[in-house]
Amino acid sequence: MPPSGSESSAPPVGTVRTGGTSERDDALLSAVVRAVEVTGAHAGSVFLVSRDRRSLVLSAVSGTPPSLLGGWQRIPVNSAIPVAVAYRSGRTVHLAGADETMRRFPQLAMALPYAFGSASVQVKAGDAVFGAMAVVWAAEPEGEGLSKAQRRRLRATADRLGASLAELNARGALGESDVVATPAVVPARGAPAVRVGLFDWNLDNGTLVADDELCAIFGIAPAEFDGQAATLAAKIDDAGLPGLRSAARTAVEEGHVLAHALHLRDGGELRTVELWGRVPGAPDDRRARSHLVGAVLDAGAGMAAVEAIERLADGFFALAPDGRVTYANHGLERLLRVRQDELLGHRPWDVLPWLADPAYEDRYRATMVSQQPVSFLARRPPDQWLVFSLHPGSHGMTGWAARVRGPLPADAGPGTPVAEEVALGTTSPRTPRLGTLYRVLQLGSALTEAVTSQEVCEVVDELLLPAFDGRRMALYLVTEGRLRLLSQRGYRKGFLDRFEGVPLRPGLPVSDALISGAPLFIESRQEFARAYPGIHPSESGSWAFLPLIASSRPVGACVLGFDDARRFLGDDRDLLTALGGVIAHALQRARLYDAEFAVAHGLQDALLPHRLPALSDVRVTGRYLPGTRGMDIGGDWYDVIPTREGVALIVGDVEGHNVAAAAVMGQLRSAVRAFATAGHRPGDVISSTNRLLLDLDPGPLASCCYVRLDPGSGAARVVLAGHCPPLLRRPGGHTEALDLPCGPLLGVTGAANYPESDLHFLPGSILALYTDGLVERRGSDVVTGIDRLRTSLAHARAASLEELADELLMDARGSPNRTDDIALLLSEYAPAAPVR
Repeated sequence: MPPSGSESSAPPVGTVRTGGTSERDDALLSAVVRAVEVTGAHAGSVFLVSRDRRSLVLSAVSGTPPSLLGGWQRIPVNSAIPVAVAYRSGRTVHLAGADETMRRFPQLAMALPYAFGSASVQVKAGDAVFGAMAVVWAAEPEGEGLSKAQRRRLRATADRLGASLAELNARGALGESDVVATPAVVPARGAPAVRVGLFDWNLDNGTLVADDELCAIFGIAPAEFDGQAATLAAKIDDAGLPGLRSAARTAVEEGHVLAHALHLRDGGELRTVELWGRVPGAPDDRRARSHLVGAVLDAGAGMAAVEAIERLADGFFALAPDGRVTYANHGLERLLRVRQDELLGHRPWDVLPWLADPAYEDRYRATMVSQQPVSFLARRPPDQWLVFSLHPGSHGMTGWAARVRGPLPADAGPGTPVAEEVALGTTSPRTPRLGTLYRVLQLGSALTEAVTSQEVCEVVDELLLPAFDGRRMALYLVTEGRLRLLSQRGYRKGFLDRFEGVPLRPGLPVSDALISGAPLFIESRQEFARAYPGIHPSESGSWAFLPLIASSRPVGACVLGFDDARRFLGDDRDLLTALGGVIAHALQRARLYDAEFAVAHGLQDALLPHRLPALSDVRVTGRYLPGTRGMDIGGDWYDVIPTREGVALIVGDVEGHNVAAAAVMGQLRSAVRAFATAGHRPGDVISSTNRLLLDLDPGPLASCCYVRLDPGSGAARVVLAGHCPPLLRRPGGHTEALDLPCGPLLGVTGAANYPESDLHFLPGSILALYTDGLVERRGSDVVTGIDRLRTSLAHARAASLEELADELLMDARGSPNRTDDIALLLSEYAPAAPVR
């Protein structure tokens, strides 16, 4: 979810092309250009939160075309992707290079396996969070990424953009969002290879008005030009002057366009320029026909270079940032055996079947993202090997191709980093693009982390629907030959009730897909009505019914609904079919887990105390929080046991998070309760429990904190077995972690010694016993966590012991990735009679 305050304050905004405003376009584009400039990156992007606040939508880019980003044009807000993490947390996510990206964000590294660094920051204004901004640069070995100053400037740029969007929103000028629009792209600045100078020439009196560029072309300072055509004519080769005057006079008299080549003297050399002109005004205007207006074009060395390249036998070409061919010489035309007009404006892998393997497109993507040159081999059918070399630049890419004249490298062949072989006829027009493959990898990676059926549903909801711009999703399980709805989104209330429990039989689209084992695609409402005349469809305009088949058995079905009629082309069908298989296996695994979890949860629920005893002089309350990742069950426990000597307070922790850990926990709890009620001393209770654990030989170790309190005197004896120290808050509020002697973990050795420590409680004292799940955090040591908990206990202002327990667990309850379970037992010494 977005940070606090953003959901109600920030307007839903999307891309800038449809329903946007020119002011918003300007704000986004200037911000992304500024971000690239202040960080020295080669590409930047801005993502704005979608209308339904579930996705971050690519809204403006600089340096990297949207087509290069593949499946990253729409990113789920809750995904583990840097730009989404920056949006949710408000923190800068800085990844210096590929190693750090792989370590912290493996999904991103899997989808874009190139050497690059990135930084992502939140775009906000006050409490309103609009989206996130990211920049990408070519990572260097052992590079440290952006400096602190560069990161600070990036955050400042994002803050200025947030302020601009907030100001537009306040004026109602932000515009409506449209998450399917094309993002705005900053055009690449062209190199000044061609200069153009403008003129207005009066042939009757010889005066000429020229702009500064025209003066520069002729080598005259603009301030020194006297406005006479003769001054410019002095720069022209004498042999060409008569022809120019004659051509100009003829163009004026006959009213046609003048096109003439001139040779300018440039030191001892001649430089060729082109002059284009026309008569302004109406043809019968005699005064206008004494004037010639037009331009002088100076191609500089560019035309000479092009002419030289055209004479070479090797192939040379230029690619735009999106991979389209912008230039190809005749040598490339002969080498590839394809006409220039078939190449220009197209991507090479779209034109040439033998370059259609995704590996070749990946070479281009790697070059653009990493900004490093790359070379590779390809075989032009039937048996001619060609070498290609790609060199990136700020405006795209320059390429070179030639025949391989020597022996092939020994490692030439499929799958090698320097060579690829595409055999004649092995590539198909329906070979999936890299964006397709990466989308499968992204969803598959997320599903491997999904443990329960509910988590599988959340992944499908968060990744699959936004990826295809779907509006409705229903996920069914097949149970005893009947359909059971597991999860749905977007359908009106009660619409799917009529399909609940329906047996698998022909005549329903979901059943037909499951019976046939093949996806069913319906591209319009008219097609649905023809295929299923007796069924009233939903509000969708097209549907995809995906059977979920695992181990040759139907697990369930996934139904996707789209607002409008939609053509499901080859790539879409291949992708959805592949994703159906990935979802099926994840769902089958999750169902097995759910069954095991039901048994484990029932076991743990039976073992933990349902209520604590009511004591006259001691108030107690306990809390148990399972981990939010994994089995959602563990070996933590707490207990309160009235004895003849007073009351025993226990908190323990068995390692592991599974049924075995819960079973051992139950045995230890029973053992401690038996030894405590039998009147054993605290040290003997723990020693006896330790020997019992060794006799059972269960494998896992355990820790424990045992306190026996005499309510009449406030005297207590404490035993620690490899456990965290208890916290004691005294009546005045002073709180300390008790530094007490500690014995080894339970289950290590039968000869272990567990010393007893004396403690005295004053009325109003509060004792906190807890397990390490409450104080352990990633990136922080346990000592720091204990001190953090001590500070919270000291400064808590809860009205009751129950409120105090909830306050101490507030942060832990909000953690979505808590891997360990937590047990907490609070006891307050409140004697009704004066203390002895």
